[in-house]
Amino acid sequence: MRRKSDLPRKTCPACGRPFTWRKKWEQSWDEVRYCSQKCRRQKAQQKPPAA
Repeated sequence: MRRKSDLPRKTCPACGRPFTWRKKWEQSWDEVRYCSQKCRRQKAQQKPPAA
């Protein structure tokens, strides 16, 4: 078993908080960008409309 402090970490671009690897992200850790669905939605709303 690994300690939580030994797991990989990333920083969420929406809120700026660090988050750690989760078992459910095991297959797609490289594609994970946001710490939560809330941050994903928040970042999508901040995009300006395409011209």
